[in-house]
Amino acid sequence: MSDTNEQPASVTGLDLRDLRSDCARCFALCCVAPTFAVSVDFAINKKAGKPCPNLHSDLRCGIHTQLRQQGFRGCAVYDCFGAGQKVSQLTYGGSDWRQNPQTAAQMFRVFSIMRSLHELLWYLTEALTLQQAKSLHDELQRALAETERLTAGSADELAQLDLAAHGRAANSLLLRASELARADIQPQKDFTRADLIGANLQGADLRGANLREAYLIAADLRDADLRMADVIGADFRDTDLSGADLTGCIFLIQSQLDAAKGDAATKLPHAFTRPTHWQLVAP
Repeated sequence: MSDTNEQPASVTGLDLRDLRSDCARCFALCCVAPTFAVSVDFAINKKAGKPCPNLHSDLRCGIHTQLRQQGFRGCAVYDCFGAGQKVSQLTYGGSDWRQNPQTAAQMFRVFSIMRSLHELLWYLTEALTLQQAKSLHDELQRALAETERLTAGSADELAQLDLAAHGRAANSLLLRASELARADIQPQKDFTRADLIGANLQGADLRGANLREAYLIAADLRDADLRMADVIGADFRDTDLSGADLTGCIFLIQSQLDAAKGDAATKLPHAFTRPTHWQLVAP
């Protein structure tokens, strides 16, 4: 059972379909490039650059339909924002890491950089839909265009990119847009990077709250009001969102919902899919 809202394919000239993963056009970079450490998210240890043992020779995951059951929840919630196919098909022209092992290390690094750039593209595109931040739209459009330009660079250019500097400038702009969007909601609640692990926030009024990079792991947010809250980078692993209202949430991404718990009463913004592992029927 699923509950999907369609999102326009194109916003402000950027085709959002390019920011959605297409595993069939990727060289399984997310199954090879990152490090895995045994935890609630991963059942095994895996070194960076080493293929996951569940990866088949056709570059498909052998347990894709059983990731959660097999202890690979981290894989189930991962989203590359389309960076995988961009690196595979554009940056490296369809030549994979097995055929050219001499470029493998660089490809894995470029993949990580591209993913960050694509995530920024997603947030900048959303910021341009915030009417309260209209005074920043020209700056946001320029930041979007510059980020797009960077994603089209060569492998060497991407590998040498000062991602931290570009990210700081873009994130500063995103924060300003968020502040304008939330300005009319008082009182202002700031939980930036707050440790709210396991916190009891059932029924809390968090309208317009700044929850950027907050640690909400296993927090109880049942029936909480999160309308217009800024949740960029917030950690929702095992957060209980049952009955919560997330409509109008700013900078929410699908992987945050996939990492959380929820139910059929959870109110979602448009364009999000209700995760199938949520409790979707009354017990």
